Amino acid sequence: MEQTYAIGIDIGGTNTDIGLVRSDGTCIARTNLPTQSYSDIEAYADDVADVIRKILSDNGINEIVGVGIGAPNGNYYTGTIDYAPNLPFKGRIFLQELIRSRMDTKVVLTNDANAAAFGEKIYGGARGLTDFILITLGTGVGSGIFVNGQMVYGHDGFAGELGHAILYPDGRACSCGRSGCLEAYASARGIVQTYKELCQENGIAAPADITCRDITQRADSGDELAIDTWRRTALCLGIALSNAVTFSSPQAIFLMGGPVKAGHWLLDPLKQYFDEYLLTIFKGKADIRRSELPENDAAVLGAAALVYE
Repeated sequence: MEQTYAIGIDIGGTNTDIGLVRSDGTCIARTNLPTQSYSDIEAYADDVADVIRKILSDNGINEIVGVGIGAPNGNYYTGTIDYAPNLPFKGRIFLQELIRSRMDTKVVLTNDANAAAFGEKIYGGARGLTDFILITLGTGVGSGIFVNGQMVYGHDGFAGELGHAILYPDGRACSCGRSGCLEAYASARGIVQTYKELCQENGIAAPADITCRDITQRADSGDELAIDTWRRTALCLGIALSNAVTFSSPQAIFLMGGPVKAGHWLLDPLKQYFDEYLLTIFKGKADIRRSELPENDAAVLGAAALVYE
């Protein structure tokens, strides 16, 4: 079968990663632009188009299937980025049209977690599945949900924000402006906050710049507070994911992102709590798995997968 090519673009608050992806899921080449350097969206779109043309030229590619874009607050229906708080361009940005007008090819845009779910379906562990949820754990908590083989978008394009399902109404402040969301506890920031709070409760000074990786290393060394941090994180995730199963009945739930590197410290108690809180009729029908996308290329692969929908 002849290979085709697509461009995948992952827009982050710090960098915009741009990759050339072959239809077998191989990332042939990639580069990035510093997102925060741009306040002018027209200049940003110009440079993105120029980078794409250079990647294609450098690799001898004359034709692509299209350009897929994963972005925070990306809306599949409108092709816009709507009021993303961590991007330098403010308001509603019609990025799909801006790139299409410069590249004369198919352009698809959605939010970054939905793009990752497409990547898992096309290139990863969800191949052949019709019903699954992908959870991204990082600066925030994102989710992409497939039901009956279709991505769930809702009537306005913003369905599936499981990271902002409220666990504790009087809980921690969340970046969305409300309190007690899953993201406030299971994101990298939330996990670090849990560890610092436990240290404070026990009269221990935690390093100001401690990371999830550090907490995992401390757990490996027998630090009970680090182990308890992952257990509490697993509890929050277990409750949230068991609730998610009740409305979408997935075959599997995939996890990706930095905190997943904690391995058994997170996954073992997560599976325990997930099963404990799962409605009886769903027990044994859905399992929790790690993403099968290559970590370094996952976001770009996910974005590129959008054009093969």
